[in-house]
Formats: sequence, C-alpha cells, structure tokens
Amino acid sequence: MEQHSTTSLPQQHSFLRTKSTLAEDIIERIIMAVGSVAVVLIFLILLFVVREALPLLTSVFSQASASSHTADLNTTDLKPEVYNPDVLLNEEQAPEEFYPEVYNPDISPPTKNSSSHALTSLDPDNGTISLANILGTVWQPISTSPKFGIIPLIIGTAKTTFVAIMIGAPLGILSALYSVFFAPRWLQEIIKPMIEILAGFPSVVIGFFCLLYVGSAVQKLFGLDFRLNALVGGIGLAIAVIPIVFTITEDALSAVPKSLLEASLAMGATQWESAYRVMLPAAFPGVFAAVLLGIGRAFGETMIALMASGNAAMVSASLGDPVRTFSATIGSEMGEVIWGSAHYSMLFFLGVLLFIISFTLNAITELFVKQRLTKKLQGG
Repeated sequence: MEQHSTTSLPQQHSFLRTKSTLAEDIIERIIMAVGSVAVVLIFLILLFVVREALPLLTSVFSQASASSHTADLNTTDLKPEVYNPDVLLNEEQAPEEFYPEVYNPDISPPTKNSSSHALTSLDPDNGTISLANILGTVWQPISTSPKFGIIPLIIGTAKTTFVAIMIGAPLGILSALYSVFFAPRWLQEIIKPMIEILAGFPSVVIGFFCLLYVGSAVQKLFGLDFRLNALVGGIGLAIAVIPIVFTITEDALSAVPKSLLEASLAMGATQWESAYRVMLPAAFPGVFAAVLLGIGRAFGETMIALMASGNAAMVSASLGDPVRTFSATIGSEMGEVIWGSAHYSMLFFLGVLLFIISFTLNAITELFVKQRLTKKLQGG
C-alpha cells in the first residue's frame, strides 16, 4: 500500500500544474496532427506501391488477356513513323535497310513481307509474368519476349551490400572506439561533427567521386577488366554507411557506465583491452543495431549503386564484374517504362521487396536488440 501511495504522489504534487494554457493545448494538438499526418502518409505510400504492383501479384497479365491484347494490335494499318518529311516511304518503296536494328540476337530481323505480321509471332507468354520468369537469370524487360528474372538483381544487391558492410562496419566501429576511449577531448569534438557531416553528403556526389576516381584506382590496383563493378559500388556504399555505424556505435559506447571501464583498468587490463573486451560487448545491442541500419542504408541506396557499380544485370560471383541492384533498376527504368505494363508492375514489385527487407531489418533491430539482448546483458 505504501508503494501504491508513493507512485500516486507525483499526480497530486503541489508543484505540478493541473491545468494547461491555451497555447500549450494548441501546440499539443499541432504535434498530434503532424504525427498523425506522418503515419497516414507512410501508409498511403505503402498502399500506392502495393496497388501498382497488384497486377503482378494477382496475375492480371494472364494468357487470355495477353492474347486478346495482341489480337487487337495485330492490324495491317500499322506503319513506321516518318521522321524526315522530305522522304516519303510506303510498303512498296521502303528498302530493307530502313528496318530498325535488332538488339536481341535471339530474334531474327524482320523482313518486308513479315512486317505486318510481326505482332503475331510474339512469344505466347508475352505480356505475362510467371513464377519461372521472375525466378529466371535474365533481366531483359524490353524485348518481344520480356524476361524479368530477379536472380541477377538479388546477386548484385547482395554483393554490393556485402562489400559495403565488410568495409564500412569495421571502420565505423573502430572509429567510434577510438573517439570514445582514446582520442583527446579536443579531437573528439572534431571527429564526430566531421563524420556526421559526411552523412549529409548527397549520394550523387559520392557516386561521381567513385565514377571518376575510385573506379580507375581499383581497376589499376587489382587489374580488373571492368572499371565499374561490385567492388567499386561497395566502396561507394561503404562511404555512406560509415557515418551511420559510427554515430550509433559512438552513442552506444558513451551510454555504457564508466564504472565498467574503471573496474577493468583496476584489474590490470590495458586501455585497449578494456575498450575491446569490456566496453564493446556491453554496447553490443547498439553496435548490432548500427550494423543492421547500415545494411538497410546500403541495400536501399540508389544513386551510388547506379553510378558506380556498372549497372549490368549479370549472374557472377566475382566482385570485379558489373552488377545491378534493386534500387538502381527502379531508378534507371521507371522514367521510361510504359504505365500499366508488365514492366511497370514488375518495378513496383521490386519496390515491395525492398520494403519487406527493410521492414524485416527494422523488426529484427527492435525485437532482437532492444528486448532479448538488453535483458540478457542486464541479467534478465
């Protein structure tokens, strides 16, 4: 009963004001309104992405609709556009060399007699996206037989993210250790603001830096065939990851009680042993969260991956080959895609996959780090 009365005392304390002013009420309502709008906007954005990908998820592009759509387009009235008004072309006068180039070697060039029936020779699966097509190894969305294989995109995203974390996470963690436990006070006040300024650098600036300088340096250093590849893209993403890992790790290390450091030093451990074997494990939940957030940053980065990784959808295990990521694919193709097409829905489907992966990383950070590891370190 005494504990209950003690907990209820702050509500009846004489120094607490029970009534708020009109200005405070207005500010409180504004804050609530802004927070509610932010939640609604996040929900609407997610709803929009899912809605645009819904035709793909529900298999709207079925065989019947594709066949009827092809039948509607299969007319003899289709003629090539004339870009030079001084030259008049028709089916009788057009020579063979006026036909467009064929960029897909699997497709034979059209002939004069077969041009009017070109649409009838399309692949039967054109306009449809099957599970086998999505899980394929070829990303070729612009073709008479579109291929939407996401395997090379998954491999490219995984390689660049792996390189970014292998470089950015150790550098960020070690920099935080040095800043908290070894650097002089005046140097700490310089290191942290400078690294946090790096976090505000535009992605396109980092991408240009990797495109112009890092690519050539890496190619000469390792003798690679391609100047822009997964390694260069990973280095560029690591530059964007380091500030996130450093900031969160530095805050986590600073939050660990100094009594642990003093006890370790009193037991005869060196400064480095105390920082590495005592303070860093104590701050492990925060460090783990920093690495996960760094993975999410590298996974969803667009401009750096688009400019520095070569932007080629290739299935290869080598870090020296060009790659293409999910976000780079969306950024490079969304501006030219036909609205409502299978390609359009596929790009939004990639956006849904990005959201699912980002949500999973955040959920792991919230559930695993803040609950399980924190209770374990506290002896719970």
